[in-house]
Amino acid sequence: MLVERDRYEWRVTDGGDPAALAEDFLAGHGLGVTDLARPAAHDPAGPCGAALYVSAAAGATMVGARTGGPSPVPALPDVAVVVFDHDPAGAPARPAPATAARRWPAPPGPGGWWLADWRESWTPQQHADAVEAVRAAIGRGDVYQVNVVGHAAARYTGDPRPALARLGALPGARYGGTLHGDGWAIGCASPETLVEVTAGRVITRPIKGTRPATATGRRELLASAKERAEHVMIVDLERNDLARVARTGSVRVDELFALRRWCDLWQAESTVSAAVADGLGLAGLLRAVCPGGSVTGAPKLAALDRIAALEPVGRGASMGALGWVGPGRLDLGLTIRTAAADTDRLHVWAGGGITWDSDPAAEVAEAAAKAAPVRALLAAG
Repeated sequence: MLVERDRYEWRVTDGGDPAALAEDFLAGHGLGVTDLARPAAHDPAGPCGAALYVSAAAGATMVGARTGGPSPVPALPDVAVVVFDHDPAGAPARPAPATAARRWPAPPGPGGWWLADWRESWTPQQHADAVEAVRAAIGRGDVYQVNVVGHAAARYTGDPRPALARLGALPGARYGGTLHGDGWAIGCASPETLVEVTAGRVITRPIKGTRPATATGRRELLASAKERAEHVMIVDLERNDLARVARTGSVRVDELFALRRWCDLWQAESTVSAAVADGLGLAGLLRAVCPGGSVTGAPKLAALDRIAALEPVGRGASMGALGWVGPGRLDLGLTIRTAAADTDRLHVWAGGGITWDSDPAAEVAEAAAKAAPVRALLAAG
């Protein structure tokens, strides 16, 4: 069993460099994050590791980009680091610090869980118009690809944490889990690796390209020139990101356009890896890979500028990073297929990459298909 030792939370309004602040906090607890090329051994007297969450807005801050609209979940921090100890056998669990107090609405009675209808932050037409705006920017040569994301919220009564925890059981949820604090909670069912560091190698597994999980959908995805071109563009972006933190000449594509299944969808995934450069710390790694290329676009800074101009609300818990930092290993998933709760509403996000060949109606439908399994599971009592 794990018990919380300490935590650190940061919001965009706090100022400062969130990457450096997260690294300093973890290093202060004895976790080896200042030189990831030299993994530290586990200290039995030290912590066993830490959960790390980084929002898309924090990632944009790290690279000096616009952070977009206001978050629809203002209670949610933009960085959360929670350090854990193993609970000694037979010892009573220590209470979490006061900053981690939980406050949730009382259940409404028998059953204990009720979720209202979802309310979108934009209409399907506004989503389609954003797709057309990206296509126009591509036509002008401003960008090559931009990921456009929509948001929806629904009021609830009861404790949202069991509903959020169910997300982790969705098929293909490589990064399934929850994290919560004072008046906020996150549930993740992400299949996508943002960054992993183990045995001296840094790895990312971008996902780009979606079809229904049918035989026809598989054939269509494999045959789609548009999906493959979009995918390869992001693989090239990720190669460039890793090259910034890798030993010279060590970046390689281990697997290209492999099909994986997530719930009722086929998605195309590649694996890019490199040898970690000597002296690379967590802060430098986060600045290189955040926000993730598959949920921003190319070039990344120009795509972030388009995103900030087009999306009516911030990305909140979505399109960021959530995972584990421990002795000898770092593993962060990209927070797609992710939901968040504040004290009275659940929030979900979904979108897709837009290229010149994108059809607005198809992009709106694809985002709905990605959101549907998450929404259905959250509604289940």
